[in-house]
Amino acid sequence: MAQRRDTKLESEGAEFLVLGHLLLNQIPTFKAYSNFPGYDLIATNAESNTSARVQVKSRWQTNWDGFIIKNFDCDFVVLVTLNRGYPKPKKSGDLGIRDPDFYVMPVEYVLDVRDPKNNWGKIVKSRLKEIQRFQDRWDLIGDFLGASSP
Repeated sequence: MAQRRDTKLESEGAEFLVLGHLLLNQIPTFKAYSNFPGYDLIATNAESNTSARVQVKSRWQTNWDGFIIKNFDCDFVVLVTLNRGYPKPKKSGDLGIRDPDFYVMPVEYVLDVRDPKNNWGKIVKSRLKEIQRFQDRWDLIGDFLGASSP
């Protein structure tokens, strides 16, 4: 059996990548440094006194097949596909290393696509219908907060 890769640093990095993107989109956001099982970041709008709980999920591998989520105590799930490579390089020599992709999904979408029979919380890629419509959709969080677009 192959040894499982320790991706703790990469998952922490994914949280900071999402934090940075939210800040660049003028959405004040804070990292939840205490362990809150349902979310990693808190996006805010002080003017409307609103907040959004954001859970960050990351996949190290370029050809990811899904992600695990067990706690839905959040408003958004941001899936970061880090695209750090394939398990084995392709015959063409393609290592699969690319820039990360970000999918900003309302938690309701994630709840709708999950398989209720899957007890360990894996949402397989094939169930993520039309996931491309959520790529780089930072505006969904801004709209949720009642923030004006930059």
